[in-house]
Amino acid sequence: MSLLSISDLAAGYGPLEVLHGFDLEVNQGEIVVILGANGAGKTTTMRAISGMIARRGRIEFDGQDISSSSPDSIVRLGIAQVPQGRGTFADLTVEENMLAGAYVRRDEVQADVERWFDVFPRLRERRAQRAGSLSGGEQQMLAIARALMSRPRLLLCDEPSLGLAPLITQELFGVLKRLNAEEGLSILLVEQNANLALKVAHRVYLLETGNVVSSGSAAELAADDSIRKAYLGS
Repeated sequence: MSLLSISDLAAGYGPLEVLHGFDLEVNQGEIVVILGANGAGKTTTMRAISGMIARRGRIEFDGQDISSSSPDSIVRLGIAQVPQGRGTFADLTVEENMLAGAYVRRDEVQADVERWFDVFPRLRERRAQRAGSLSGGEQQMLAIARALMSRPRLLLCDEPSLGLAPLITQELFGVLKRLNAEEGLSILLVEQNANLALKVAHRVYLLETGNVVSSGSAAELAADDSIRKAYLGS
């Protein structure tokens, strides 16, 4: 069943159009990955879905048209984004950042703080520490935990491995895969680490200069010689 359905999506910044009209779909319980080189329009796609930039076309979430919805209302509907570069509130503590992620909620907020501390025990150890003093990996954990505090049905993750050590990256991807498998959380993931992304993805879209040029199952794209040479180094 389709959870997110995008038709003829176009978006950009002022007069500059970055996305030129494409279709994309995330089904309930899927991990869908968008691959592409720098400048392909991956982050712009995420911002368009979140309502952070002007866009054209139709975006539906669970059958509801959100093409003109504000970022705040999109979060309330059940979409949360982990932005590129983490985007934590540097002067707030770890726990304050997590509470900020639950601003759309009132019930069981503290219980969820403890729940995500169980998933990310290093954050529990640093709960009173300012976010700006955390390591890059810890800040990425916090960014994911903060987004999960809104109890989303769809999690948008923009380059979660950016600048992180391989072991931390593996840990984070393991958490995302577990949340998908155990709780049915749908995930739309932008990632340049194609080898790792294809291991967790159900389906993949390949984006080039603002257009989808290929899509299919992760296995299909991993077996495509041209994609393997361009993105997998083999």
